[in-house]
Amino acid sequence: MTTPPHDDELEALLADLTLDRPTADVSVYQRRKGHRFSSDDVVTAWAALQVCPSPQRALDLGCGLGSVLLHLAWSVPGAVLDGIEVQDVSFELLRRNLAHNASHARIGERVSIHRGDVRDASTRSALRPPYDLVTGTPPYFPPGTASHADDEQRTRARVETRGGIEAYVETGAPLLAPDGALVVCGDADAADRLHAAASTAHLHVTHEFVVVPRAGRPPLFTVWALRRAAADVAASRTLVLRDEHGERTADARMMRAFSGFPEKE
Repeated sequence: MTTPPHDDELEALLADLTLDRPTADVSVYQRRKGHRFSSDDVVTAWAALQVCPSPQRALDLGCGLGSVLLHLAWSVPGAVLDGIEVQDVSFELLRRNLAHNASHARIGERVSIHRGDVRDASTRSALRPPYDLVTGTPPYFPPGTASHADDEQRTRARVETRGGIEAYVETGAPLLAPDGALVVCGDADAADRLHAAASTAHLHVTHEFVVVPRAGRPPLFTVWALRRAAADVAASRTLVLRDEHGERTADARMMRAFSGFPEKE
């Protein structure tokens, strides 16, 4: 088990921050050379609201610095949300980002964050299930299949040091409302793992959103939606973010509009 950093070590790790906007009205601190939010966070938030447009209660598992959690809070002003994060540096950024955005759309009143692992009974006791929506963006790579970054925060975001997509499905499923949706993002090659985990948790895949970074290239990641009730046929959609010339596509412009950014002339 990794020893948590002392306060002075933590402050040193948080010395070089940028302030960036996942939405037009929400800005988050993130480390210049640490883990940073990216398109998978935006697509996860978007996909979640495609399958559950108006959640009353939502939970974000392993929420990192809060990009998905705060995007959902901004997108659904009536929702009450919980976020869980276990990694020290990410949780401190999450805490700061919640405080920084607290006054916007009553985010501070509606969002609660918890430090720990949802598999621990003490962490679960602080939650407020059942949830209409549970989201998660787990690390993509099993141990031994990807190089570890020099930085622990970046490694934890990439490598399944505490479990991967199976752990997110297993822990999220019991927290769902009867008609709730579990929305998880994973490596594009993780479909077999996701379907096996869903079957074990007695859930069914109802939607999949396959994301291609640039036309002509292989898929980068997929976002799946799972429910207790099976769909007749799982809805599937492919999103392409850049065309063959590297220009933003209609899908990418849709994501920007979803996040409140106007299209540039």
